[in-house]
Amino acid sequence: MSATENKPEPRSHPVVAGVSMRDLLASCAAAHAVSTPPRLPDPGTLRPRSEHREAA
Repeated sequence: MSATENKPEPRSHPVVAGVSMRDLLASCAAAHAVSTPPRLPDPGTLRPRSEHREAA
């Protein structure tokens, strides 16, 4: 058996993974949303603690 007989034949088309681009992008967006910490509140919208209502 020669060395040329063991080489696999090159593929004429790429391998398809079976995942649509829409599903891939949606999973990336979901992973980004889950892994990103929540934003800090804008300091201009915060009220001092003295203005908060007391619990009943």
